[in-house]
Amino acid sequence: MNKNKVIKTSISIITLVLIWSIVTKMELVSSYILPSPSKVLDSLLKMIKSGEIFEDIYISFVRVLKGFFIATLFAFVLAMVRVILPKCNDYYENIIQFLKNVPPLSLISLLILWFGIGETTKIGIIVLTAFFPIYLNTVKGFVSCDKKLLEVGEIYGYSKVNSFFKIRLPYAMSDILVGMRIGLGYSWRAIISAEMIAASSGLGHMILFAQQMSRTDKVIVGILVIGVVGYITDRLFALIIDKALKGSEENGWD
Repeated sequence: MNKNKVIKTSISIITLVLIWSIVTKMELVSSYILPSPSKVLDSLLKMIKSGEIFEDIYISFVRVLKGFFIATLFAFVLAMVRVILPKCNDYYENIIQFLKNVPPLSLISLLILWFGIGETTKIGIIVLTAFFPIYLNTVKGFVSCDKKLLEVGEIYGYSKVNSFFKIRLPYAMSDILVGMRIGLGYSWRAIISAEMIAASSGLGHMILFAQQMSRTDKVIVGILVIGVVGYITDRLFALIIDKALKGSEENGWD
């Protein structure tokens, strides 16, 4: 992010905080519904001092990484099978298209009945949420490979497997990374929802517990922390993409 963007973003944040402060100071909204920025900051500092916020961040982060990795692995393997063994596609493509339209959160009750409220349920929700954008973008990258490049591979006697790894995979890398970045964002959305329903730890559980205790300040802290952690992971992933793909900024990676 360049200096100009940092300045503009800072101005926007400061403006929002000022409006928030004015609204709470003039008591236009009940402090129970919307506590002041100073109270939210005080709660955040207390949670940082006690270390509880870092524990919840770590727990949620590990769950996201596990689910995201599994989703990426499944998406890549199925997309690869679709290209190398196209006849196998008929066995699972319609099932994938069906599941794509089923909201993962609607499956939480079923997963709880099957696996309880342990880690399997939460990671399963992440996998179901992150899989589809990764899979669809990966397939798009493989299928849209330049036919002229594939013809060159045939001239050199490449098998389907060699053609896949030496031509299709490098060509599709941009689309794959786009899907992974979207999937990572979806993973954070999914884990928070899953933790609010089936967990005893993590950021989602922290928000739910704060709501049950009528601690609106802690609820806002949780929301802000989720946004910050999600933003940082997204920026780190964007940095990896920028290093992996030369000239990525011209393709929208800023």
